[in-house]
Amino acid sequence: MAKVCQVTGRKRMVGNNVSHSKRRTKRTFDINLKTKKFWSEVEQRFITLKVSCKGIKTIEKNGLDATVKAAQQKGYVKMV
Repeated sequence: MAKVCQVTGRKRMVGNNVSHSKRRTKRTFDINLKTKKFWSEVEQRFITLKVSCKGIKTIEKNGLDATVKAAQQKGYVKMV
């Protein structure tokens, strides 16, 4: 599976390594992804998500069920 946050939709970014002599070579900036289980009160079960640390903070702020619902509307998460 790709390195994409299932809550925020963040992906890796591409940029340049810049040396002292200003030569530029391509590099990637990977996101800080964690595979984490969250307890859903509505479904009474654990839900496993691949989320970035910003996604974890979003879940703590807004609640799991509201955040997953918003992510499903944006197309970031596919729940069965």
